[in-house]
Amino acid sequence: MKTKEFVLHLLGEVANYVLESRPSRMVISLHQEDDGLHLCVVDDCERSDEELAAMTAALDKNSERPELAEYYGAMGGTDLVGEARLNLISWQIMHAEVTRSNGGTKIDLWLGGERFDPKKFSIPADKVRKPSVPSDE
Repeated sequence: MKTKEFVLHLLGEVANYVLESRPSRMVISLHQEDDGLHLCVVDDCERSDEELAAMTAALDKNSERPELAEYYGAMGGTDLVGEARLNLISWQIMHAEVTRSNGGTKIDLWLGGERFDPKKFSIPADKVRKPSVPSDE
């Protein structure tokens, strides 16, 4: 499975978003396991309550965003076929937090698939989203 390309693309997207605010400091931390990862990005940009709320809403585990299906499919890589590609693009945000941190902003993203084990990460099990299965509706 080509998780390296997925992770690099994800890192690039998140870094690009954070760099739009022109921080003088940005720290990225990545913790990977077989069926999941924790990405933490900290910057020194103070954001308004409205900006933090918008960021949180964009990452909301309960929001349905079918218009992004093609984007995330491309993010999974068009050179993957069969089960490997399906497993990779089935990774979802299991939990996300956007908080203030030392005069800046901290974004925590936990992504994973159906075998995601929250015990391997710093996330309470009761906060973990269960992977959704696409419906035929």
